[in-house]
Amino acid sequence: MKKKRILLKVGSNTLTKETDNISWGKIEDLANQMAKLQDTCEFIIVSSGAIAAAKQFVKLESKGKEIKVKQALASIGQPHLIRIYQDIFRECGLATSQCLLSYSDFEKEQSRTNIVNTINVLVANNFIPIINENDTVATDEIKFGDNDKLGALTASLLKADLFIIATNTNGIYTKESMENGTPETIELVADFEELAKQVVNSKSSHGSGGMQSKIEAASVTRKANIETWIVNGLEDNFILNAFDNKIPFTKIK
Repeated sequence: MKKKRILLKVGSNTLTKETDNISWGKIEDLANQMAKLQDTCEFIIVSSGAIAAAKQFVKLESKGKEIKVKQALASIGQPHLIRIYQDIFRECGLATSQCLLSYSDFEKEQSRTNIVNTINVLVANNFIPIINENDTVATDEIKFGDNDKLGALTASLLKADLFIIATNTNGIYTKESMENGTPETIELVADFEELAKQVVNSKSSHGSGGMQSKIEAASVTRKANIETWIVNGLEDNFILNAFDNKIPFTKIK
């Protein structure tokens, strides 16, 4: 039986559970869910969190908002982040690998071919690729969108069956409900053009995206005929519960 290929994008706010530290419990939650689904699904993860991981270990002497400082933090934090993934996933019987990509990789045909070939080999051998932007040579994620676009481009290139964006809300809320202070989830998007009008843009404490970048990511996967789910990744078992329709989330056909 062909497994369902799922590209899961996990942002910094989800990985830290809205704190200042990477949450081992959240990564354990991801591992437990993937272990339960491994017979029917194959996962590829696009994970932010390198900068958040570094902040647990170091404090660099400079203005924290400078791009070069964030690039340095990403360089320090990326090995720590991958080690946490490896240690926790191994406990659940899952093997992981690291892939660092830049947006420029998607512009070159040979690079695109190499990405597809490498990740297909990894997945075929039961490794879960963990992808992040190569922040030491590129600054797109740091400046624009917390890996949402990278996740969408990767999902499209790898012909994923489903693109899940884990965020800190129950999907996309209607504009009216947000203005009224009673958030109401748009559960199914039938008219994508109308969706953009509903977005109230806000950015999370650790992430660099916001809902607008998630809409833009969904537009990329939509063109590739890939369904996108925007799910509250702060909740335990959010993937399993979304599959069982036990929680509110946004589904973009």
